[in-house]
Amino acid sequence: MQKFKKYLAFMTLSVVVLLTGCASGLNSHQEREYNAFKYEGVLIEEKDPGTGFALGFLPGGGSFYARKPGLGILNLLMWPLSIFWDPISGSDGSMAINYDMTRYQLKKEKKKEISKLDNRLAMGQMSDKEYILEKRKVEDAFDYE
Repeated sequence: MQKFKKYLAFMTLSVVVLLTGCASGLNSHQEREYNAFKYEGVLIEEKDPGTGFALGFLPGGGSFYARKPGLGILNLLMWPLSIFWDPISGSDGSMAINYDMTRYQLKKEKKKEISKLDNRLAMGQMSDKEYILEKRKVEDAFDYE
């Protein structure tokens, strides 16, 4: 019975470590785009990755900061072991929030600009050729890949 309890504890710990360790923020494509947002000065920093990292040393702090309450509770229960992965989860989660907010805002702004062009075209204030050229400019302005 004692051997089974040790095995069960080991398996539980292994699953928890694997699941929380897989809480990654951005894939490689998204990281490049994130860096482009940052370079171009359009990145919306709703959450600070450094703060998320620092809070990861508190029980579940990084995950809670990155709006992952389920992982936060799990990391709270796994503390102090969770200090090996929760700072990274907090930082990665913060970056993911910033990335998502930036993408949302850029899509909203792009849609607004194209809508203005559509209205100008519909009212006869520009030709089809002018519309296409202006639309390309808008699309290029919002292309950060």
